[in-house]
Order: sequence, then structure tokens, then C-alpha cells
Amino acid sequence: MLEIRPNCECCNKDLEPNSNEVMICTFECTFCKDCSEKMSLVCPNCGGELVRRPIRPTTLLQKYPASTKRVLPKKECF
Repeated sequence: MLEIRPNCECCNKDLEPNSNEVMICTFECTFCKDCSEKMSLVCPNCGGELVRRPIRPTTLLQKYPASTKRVLPKKECF
């Protein structure tokens, strides 16, 4: 099950759990759409493709909540 991380790992912007503007790689590195586009949709951590994160239905967010653990940038993104 996806963690649904709460922030962009590049700019630290808050991200809503059901937003269409969130991108992830296969390791769940999470970025806002703006940062993802600046990185040419390539994850700076693993080199993988960034794709739109699936949305967990609001009704299931209560039973399976999004993560509250923030992942901060390890290095410059672009």
C-alpha cells in the first residue's frame, strides 16, 4: 500500500493526499508537479520515471490514512 507522503521531497511543499498534482517514482519518492516538470519527470534519487500518484478514495483515507512522516531533500533536485 502506498504511503501517500505529505510533502514534496524537493521544495517541501505540502501535498494533499487526494491531489492530482503529485508525482512519484517506483520507490515512492514524492514530488509536486512543478518540481517534477523541472526535473524532466526523472527522479533525482533513483533516476526512475515520475508518474502521477494514484488517489486513495476519501472514504478509505479514514481507515488507511496518508503518512504524516515528511521526507526532506537529501540533495539538490535540479
